[in-house]
Amino acid sequence: MGRAFEYRKATKFARWDKMAKEFSKASKQITIAVKQGGPDPDTNHTLRRAIQNAKSVQMPKDKIANAIKKASDKDTSNYEEVVYEGMAAHGVAVVVETATDNTQRTVANVRSYFRKKNGSLGTKGMHDFLFNRKGVFYILKENIADKDEIELEMIDFGLESIEEDTIEEKEIYKIIVSFEDFGKMQEALESKNINVEKSELERIPTVTKELSDEQVDEVLALVDLMEQDEDVTNVFINLA
Repeated sequence: MGRAFEYRKATKFARWDKMAKEFSKASKQITIAVKQGGPDPDTNHTLRRAIQNAKSVQMPKDKIANAIKKASDKDTSNYEEVVYEGMAAHGVAVVVETATDNTQRTVANVRSYFRKKNGSLGTKGMHDFLFNRKGVFYILKENIADKDEIELEMIDFGLESIEEDTIEEKEIYKIIVSFEDFGKMQEALESKNINVEKSELERIPTVTKELSDEQVDEVLALVDLMEQDEDVTNVFINLA
């Protein structure tokens, strides 16, 4: 059928594969949230965030409901959130967040990824001084009529900054708060009926590293390999 057909087929399969991984990770986050705070999103703000993020990757409502129901079952696997730290090629710091039901499997995989891409797994806490943990809320620009007004209103709820960005061709505002103020800001945005596309607890580098394009590609190859692992939920690096 020709190259064009094969390319479209390969692209479609790659998209489906990515979607399956995103659904799997979203389900794990829902499971963790339910195990920690119960199945009611009205009283469990961590679950509300997990549901919100599942919707952001187009996870169907029935799959979200099934994930919550399954997580409520006592026989469901308990996922443990484990953070690994190491160095990529060219001295770039890497923090890997995982959700796993088998830590031996996960640490072995993470160590192998570092080795394959000329990096090394390090010790817990080695990058504490290189990253600040922040809460980040992603909101479509069209959902905020007056940025200045929202900025003034949200200072009382821990707002540190509002940044403009473009993600997948969508114009957005990023509302950034401290880790400790994440829940407070989430409730404030909900009370004002501001629709949040997704929200994350991110590790923002305090010191960044400049590399050549070729060196950047080497580091991103490691990130890509890590992100293909279903146990890996987030990878943070301190590239400029």
